Amino acid sequence: MAAKRYLNESESNEDQPPEKKMKSRPSFASVIGEVVMVNSLQNLFSTLEPLLRRVVKEEVEHVLGRSTRSLLRSPSLRIQALEPSSLKLKFSNKLSLPIFTGSKIGSCDNNPLQILVVDNANPNVPIILPQPIKIEIVVVDGDFPQGDRETWTSEEFNNNIVKERTGRRPLLTGELNVTIRDGFAPIGDIEFTDNSSWIRSRKFRVGVRVVPGSNGDVRICEAMTEPFVVKDHRGELYKKHHPPMLDDDVWRLEKIGKDGAFHTKLKSEGIKTVQDFLKLSIVNPQSLRRILGLGMSEKMWEVTIKHARTCVLGNKQYILRGNNHFVMFNPICQVLKAVIDGQDYTSRELSNIDRTYIERLVRQAYENWSSLEEVDANMNETVLLTQGEMMQQYPNHQLMMLKPFQQQEYIVDRTIDMGYELNNDQAGCSDWTYVSMPSSNIGINYNISESSSDGELTPSASKSFLSGN
Repeated sequence: MAAKRYLNESESNEDQPPEKKMKSRPSFASVIGEVVMVNSLQNLFSTLEPLLRRVVKEEVEHVLGRSTRSLLRSPSLRIQALEPSSLKLKFSNKLSLPIFTGSKIGSCDNNPLQILVVDNANPNVPIILPQPIKIEIVVVDGDFPQGDRETWTSEEFNNNIVKERTGRRPLLTGELNVTIRDGFAPIGDIEFTDNSSWIRSRKFRVGVRVVPGSNGDVRICEAMTEPFVVKDHRGELYKKHHPPMLDDDVWRLEKIGKDGAFHTKLKSEGIKTVQDFLKLSIVNPQSLRRILGLGMSEKMWEVTIKHARTCVLGNKQYILRGNNHFVMFNPICQVLKAVIDGQDYTSRELSNIDRTYIERLVRQAYENWSSLEEVDANMNETVLLTQGEMMQQYPNHQLMMLKPFQQQEYIVDRTIDMGYELNNDQAGCSDWTYVSMPSSNIGINYNISESSSDGELTPSASKSFLSGN
């Protein structure tokens, strides 16, 4: 029987798959060599690190230095922090209120809004900068700044700029960028497109700021108007005008509502404009009161007529010509001067001639107003000379004729109490009392007699159509 064959260990390992073969163990010498090599590399890196850091730093500084010098040579790309200064922007005039959407924003003095550059030390004197600067007009929240603060940072100002509502047009439109030259800049046409009811404060301010980068490295503080409410344009349709203009609809006067009872009555009698109202109040005031009816109390009447008297009359004058007369009127049918039978009369001198004759001429002019010759007072040298002579004689006051107060009559203008009476001998007339009145009330004082017949001028009304009397 054959003896069993035993495989040795080496043969057994050769028959096994390669992945199952045991790796050979490294020798002790190789391990020691690797350790020495790693230590040597770490020492090398530790030695090289400071050197490499220094080289990299020098190179980076060199590159940055060249870039910085390039930026400094280009003013448009210069990046520096704004230096604090005492300069600020300022509105030279106040806004005209109220403000409506779609309407031009103007000043209360009817001049264009202006922006000034001033110094805190002397805020009333414009500062002329060495070069023009650009400014931007924006809308600011009415609650900014909180309290009574008068200073703020640019960041605070910018954070309180109000933008339009989602899906709406820009909140402010028009000429929103202007240039300040010689210390000031006028603002052109700007207007709001939305009301102010949708923000918490319900008020806006108009603000101005310097366009970033247009003034180098000096900060100029922003400016703002007082807070105000912006109303929808439909509210302007019923707004009263202060002062009213001659061609304004009569309902622009206080106490006369559009399409209301008084407005309807006046329209039915052909009184459509403020000029129509004032002319009739001069020529026949009792007729005007009768048109308005009992619904207009004396107090309401005083408010309406006082508002009407603030009307701007302008420079137009109207001439009535006849065979033996030449009469010049102002726009509300008051006589300025006359030439009758070749004799020149100022309005003050006309009180010395036949009153009935003057009344007839005034009535004729009133009834034929559209056919009168219209001239410009600035082009009429004779009228200007006459007015200058009267102003030298009465610089602050004018003489006005008023009929003595009677039980049946009442004086609409109470300002007579502010004057002083001259005795009848000085006045040269036993039926009339002369009262010195402020020139702002010229020609508007008159009496209203309830007993007067329709269309008849009372004596006081006849004097009211004489300008300066």
